[in-house]
Amino acid sequence: MYGMKRTTIYLPDDLKARLEGVAAREGSSEAEIIRQALESDLEKRDRPPLPIPLFASRGVASDSARRVDEVLDEGFGRA
Repeated sequence: MYGMKRTTIYLPDDLKARLEGVAAREGSSEAEIIRQALESDLEKRDRPPLPIPLFASRGVASDSARRVDEVLDEGFGRA
């Protein structure tokens, strides 16, 4: 386990059972499944958030939330 630190987590019973099932089906350790899931989640969280012009205050009408379909059509060139 070179380059790794040991840690302890507490899981709800149902999540632990799902983890055991995935590990058994894939022939992998629970630790490896946890590492993969955590790596995937952290990669997503590390990405900068995408700008959502639908709710931006500049250049978009304040009623955009009510007109979501119309605004999306405009954004995709369908209006």
